[in-house]
Amino acid sequence: MAILTPRRDAHRKVRKGKNNGTASRCNTVAFGDWGLMSLDNERITSRQIEAARQAITRYVKRGGKIWIRIFPHTPVTKKPLDVKMGSGKGEPQFYVAKVKAGTVMFEIADVTEEQAKEAFRLAGHKLPVRVKVIKKEEF
Repeated sequence: MAILTPRRDAHRKVRKGKNNGTASRCNTVAFGDWGLMSLDNERITSRQIEAARQAITRYVKRGGKIWIRIFPHTPVTKKPLDVKMGSGKGEPQFYVAKVKAGTVMFEIADVTEEQAKEAFRLAGHKLPVRVKVIKKEEF
């Protein structure tokens, strides 16, 4: 199981920051025919992304083509249990992707509409956000 982590960090520890508003980028289906869009603002861990990816892949029986449009760049730190307040910030424990409402997180192509909807429904159960399945707009 390969956990998604950045190869290099510009900053090993970062602050939480804000995650307000709606997505102004990554908000359309760009590669596939169907997309899984977030309806909430949330931090999604690399484990949750991997679990959703596995759910999609297993349902379509390794058919079709899948794109993961989000990547966990942001480190989250945590202090060990039973450590008193103070003495600095904890060590990075895992990585998250900051996802805004309207972000297309996964895309899929070369599968039927029923397969895409069911695969994304299963993937949505693995994620901490409400999701919506969207179709690529034909221009």
